[in-house]
Amino acid sequence: MGKINSTKSEIYCLSLIAMIVSYNQASVIDVKTEGAKGDGVTNDTPAIMNAWKKACAGAPPSSLLLPPGTYMAFPPFVLSGPCKGPIEIKATGATIKAPPELEKFQTTDTWIRINYIDRLTMTGGTFDGQGRGSWRNANCKNCQKPVNLGLGFVKNSLFKDITSINSKYFHIHMQGCDNTKLEHLTLDAPADSVNTDGIHIGPTNGLNITNTIIKTGDDCISFGDGSTNIRVEKVTCGPGHGISVGSLGKNPNEKPVERIWVKNCTIVGTDNGVRIKTWPGSYPGKVNDVHFEDIVMDKVANPIIIDQNYCAGRVCQKNVPSQVKITNVSFRNIKGTSRTQVALKLNCSAGSPCDNVELADINLTYSGGQVTASSRCANVKPKLVGQIIPPACPVNVPKPYNSLM
Repeated sequence: MGKINSTKSEIYCLSLIAMIVSYNQASVIDVKTEGAKGDGVTNDTPAIMNAWKKACAGAPPSSLLLPPGTYMAFPPFVLSGPCKGPIEIKATGATIKAPPELEKFQTTDTWIRINYIDRLTMTGGTFDGQGRGSWRNANCKNCQKPVNLGLGFVKNSLFKDITSINSKYFHIHMQGCDNTKLEHLTLDAPADSVNTDGIHIGPTNGLNITNTIIKTGDDCISFGDGSTNIRVEKVTCGPGHGISVGSLGKNPNEKPVERIWVKNCTIVGTDNGVRIKTWPGSYPGKVNDVHFEDIVMDKVANPIIIDQNYCAGRVCQKNVPSQVKITNVSFRNIKGTSRTQVALKLNCSAGSPCDNVELADINLTYSGGQVTASSRCANVKPKLVGQIIPPACPVNVPKPYNSLM
């Protein structure tokens, strides 16, 4: 027995030594060893991409290190996997700047793209899109307005303590980023910036967004088709257009939006609060099991809104009902002030009325004077729980499709 136990101990020690040796050999690649200057003038993209390739191919767990400094990063800027194992990008104290000229983005719709990586941790860094000159630029005929950070099929990953400012287009666009977390992000663009959505989520199964501040000129968070199993908690939104499901139904074969929870958030001075929006005359689609809970509204123009007659920037078939079916939606414990008298709008489709919509413990008052807040509803019979202020749907009968907006 003594010999057997001794052999087991030797095997364990050898395994532990092998793990320590392997860890000590893990790749930590400093971008400055690859020639990055971090002087705010030199184009550091080639050096950063070379460092990434070495880290990605190195012994896991590997790291890409951007020391404090200001790095100019010109397109194309693509960090792709798959890598050998878990990998980290450490950029605490670093600022990465895009060229301000929109003309430099004629061949890409994304400034920094990260693709096809499993178990990425990205920590720190300020990503400055320098987008002020592009928000209303009508002179560049062949260029696209790029997303600051595009994440494609980056799974089982964590992004934390990251700042994105003055994006030319969306701050963050996500697709296929299953089982991923975004924590302690700051996304900042002025209220008059155009299409600077904070986080736009495409087809993704499993995403948590927590402890994040979003100031922007469009939706703080938007859930596109295929967004499923997503939780948003402790987010402060404003200025902007609020937290939105959609818009949906614009394209054929859109995937359902399902199992969305937005909880314990504060929305300040936005055009909308919590919203579901679909196009009139839409293709068929589905929104199911979506819940907004414990939300504080501070002078929001449309605190609670379902708009199945949404039409922005294009010709719409306003007299043709939306074919997106909305079911199992709840608005619970939502309190605060509305900048408009109509604080609650449920404008569902005449062709496919909303089913199983719940309003529970709502207290919204009009901030504009002595007039009390009111509600409007069409093609929906909500379930009412607790006290509802303003009284919900006082006249709740089917109405013409475009009667509310």
